[in-house]
Amino acid sequence: MVRLFPWLWLLVFVCACGSQGPSPADIAGHAAKVYYDRLLQGHYDQFVDGRYQPDSIPASYRDQLIANMQMFMGQQRQEHGGLREVRYVSATADTARHVAQVYLLFVYGDKTTEQVLVPMVEHKGVWYMR
Repeated sequence: MVRLFPWLWLLVFVCACGSQGPSPADIAGHAAKVYYDRLLQGHYDQFVDGRYQPDSIPASYRDQLIANMQMFMGQQRQEHGGLREVRYVSATADTARHVAQVYLLFVYGDKTTEQVLVPMVEHKGVWYMR
């Protein structure tokens, strides 16, 4: 029983810490990663839909944004052998202002990496790229 007591406190401590759930910064970070994963998979429209637009945008403008993402990915293929992976590095969030700064790491086909800052904004409980 004496040996069990310290482990019991450790278990209680771990459970208490784990019950808080993910932080708003982590939620924003994982949302940014999901948007960029969709871009990697060729779902340019879903990536564009992950951008915060306070008002609806004309279909022609949305089509231009999608075409820009296709050109961006083509450029990355030419210059770096393509964008192969996106990793979530870290994030900070200001919950009072509903904004976050997310750091992602781009891993290219030529093995180079680049750290990218993705500003995020929370609107009605959903994190969007700004």
